[in-house]
Amino acid sequence: MPIPERQGVIPRALLRENAYLSIRDAIVDGTLAPGERLNDADLAQWLGVSRTPVREALARLEEAGLVQTKPGRYTMVTPLDVQAARAAQSVTAAMHELAVRQAVPRLSADEIEAMRAANGRFAAALQAGDVDAAIASDDEFHGVAVTAAANSAIRSVLEQFTPMLRRLERLRFASLHGRDSVAQHQRIIDLCAAHDVERAAVAARDNWLTLDPLFDFEAPPQ
Repeated sequence: MPIPERQGVIPRALLRENAYLSIRDAIVDGTLAPGERLNDADLAQWLGVSRTPVREALARLEEAGLVQTKPGRYTMVTPLDVQAARAAQSVTAAMHELAVRQAVPRLSADEIEAMRAANGRFAAALQAGDVDAAIASDDEFHGVAVTAAANSAIRSVLEQFTPMLRRLERLRFASLHGRDSVAQHQRIIDLCAAHDVERAAVAARDNWLTLDPLFDFEAPPQ
């Protein structure tokens, strides 16, 4: 019988998205270190794709501030940059404030409980010194309000700017900050459960503004 033309063919958009997510995650978790040179062909071989989705992914990562390109010279992982990190922090904090402000009136009891459960996993991960699990649980905690807000613009902005902050957290994980965050999360939960929109939104913003100790570094010379 004739073989269907599209059987087993992975859509280009999916290849592009998978390449972007894989390279982004490798930068965030430090597998691809700050200042490391990136080669299209090497990345394509690693991901098992052609160079086209890799180039598209790198262009998108450059927009997010995770990759730097000098045409005809090099493409590399962006070195740590205090100014860029602080800019990402201010935008991220503002977006989470807005997300909570829009989410609180519609949060269900199940969603409040999901926040509590995520914070419990966050605390346990900190106790175990498991950075990956801590950050994943933190994402889950904040993701409840972002999802409930149902605002695609907020989600889009966070997807662009949060990875830069997560990279710093992984490279310079601060256990004291993390323990403080457990209590901050609990305050956000309590205020959300009380339907206190204004104070819950401010608490969410302040939680992201407590990342300042992560910026206490001297970037290596480029």
